[in-house]
Formats: sequence, structure tokens, C-alpha cells
Amino acid sequence: MTALDAQPAIITLHEPPVIERNVSGASPFLLTCDHYGRLIPDALRDLGLPESERQRHIAWDIGIAGVAERVSKALDAHLIAQRYSRLVIDCNRPPDVASSIPSVSEATVIPGNEAISQAEADARRRAIFEPYHRRIKEAIDGRLAQDRPTVLISLHSFTPVYAGIARPWHIGTLYHRSTVLPHLLLSLLRDEGDLVVGDNKPYAVSDLTDYTIPVHGEARGLMNTGIEIRQDLIADEAEQTQWADRLTRMLREIETALITPQSSYA
Repeated sequence: MTALDAQPAIITLHEPPVIERNVSGASPFLLTCDHYGRLIPDALRDLGLPESERQRHIAWDIGIAGVAERVSKALDAHLIAQRYSRLVIDCNRPPDVASSIPSVSEATVIPGNEAISQAEADARRRAIFEPYHRRIKEAIDGRLAQDRPTVLISLHSFTPVYAGIARPWHIGTLYHRSTVLPHLLLSLLRDEGDLVVGDNKPYAVSDLTDYTIPVHGEARGLMNTGIEIRQDLIADEAEQTQWADRLTRMLREIETALITPQSSYA
């Protein structure tokens, strides 16, 4: 047991878990951002972590919020993002896997996650995970009911060094069963000439390690891809703007090439 063992079975949030932009946006792209924020509910007492750890990549996807906001505005695309730290509950993990509420992230022990009860885990899921994914489902339901083209883009960032191993990629596309959009995006990224591009790097999507793409993309038959940008390349506003501009240009090209009234969007 830890000093944080008496966690509440009902969690009160000081900010709603879901943040949205351009809810009525005209773009066929639906943007999601599972690790947009790093808030921690007051009742969890910072999970026993100092601020230095809560600022690190273990707590959120550094830099991706600024990129996501800019791409959403430029494309007039609906963005659905999640404000709370992935250390509270990871909204891109199935809730029944150990990494959903990690007791260790990279080499950092998370005291507030050690030996939590099922009731405590369920409280986090109800407060944060379920509202976020319910909102994504509702948005897709509404778009499909209106026969609107819908392409899911899941935006993430990754640390340049993990567990002592350097990652050379500047950006990667992530996918599993749906390959049309990721492969087209890979080709456009490689054509840029100045990028080291990852094909399912630094991660590959799977049903065991991911949630957003398998559940909201693949299970719904939507064209989809994950995008991972290295965090040291989007550390400030100028870099976030540069990458958002680059992605916006490519996504517009993809829209012209693939997203037509005759397309199945799958």
C-alpha cells in the first residue's frame, strides 16, 4: 500500500475531460488527441509525483496540443481532445490492460497508481475515459447519419529518447488494418526530402495496445491513421506552427486525392 491508498470511488473533476474545437467544421477529417493535457484531479494529490515528473512525456504528449489546435483551425476540422494526464488513465489503452493506469511509466514509479482498487480504477474510467470516447462515438454517429465523409486522424507525439534508446524518426504514421491513408501519407512525407519518416514507428497500432483507432476507426469502417511527431521538434509555438502547416498542406492534398463522393472512406 502507498500513502495514496485512500482514493475516492467517485472523482470530482475541476475541468471537464473533453475539449472540442470546430464542432461544426466542414472538413471530412475528425481529429482526436488522446494525450492533449496533463491535468490531475485534485483528489489524486498529483499521484504523489513532483512537478518535474508531471511535465515529462510520461504525463502527456508534449507539443501535440498546439499542433492539433492549429490543424483543426486551418482545415476547419472537428477536434476532440482529452485534458487529463495519461497517468490518471490512458485514453488510448483498453481499460482492462495494465498500461491503462500504469504503476511504472518508463522508469518512474507512480505512487498514486500502486495497488489501487478496482473501484478506484472504475472511478477514473467513468470520470475521464468514458466521456471522452462517448463524445468521439457521438460525433461519428452524427456525421454518418448525415452521410458526411469521415476520416479519423489520431494525433500524438513521442519522446526522442525512450529507456535510453534514441529514436531517429521525425514523424511516423501508425496503423493496423486500414492502410490506404497511412501509406499515402507516408509517401507525401518522404517526398518532403528533409524528414526521417517512420512506417508504424515508433509504435504500431494493435487491439491490445491501442483504443482510439481500433474502436473508432477500424470497427466503424473509417479511413484512419495515427500520426506521431517527435516532441523536440514541436517544443515551442513556432515549431508547432511549422508542423501544423506541413500537415495541413498534406491533408488537403489527401482530401483532393481520396475523399470524393464516390469514395467509401474505408
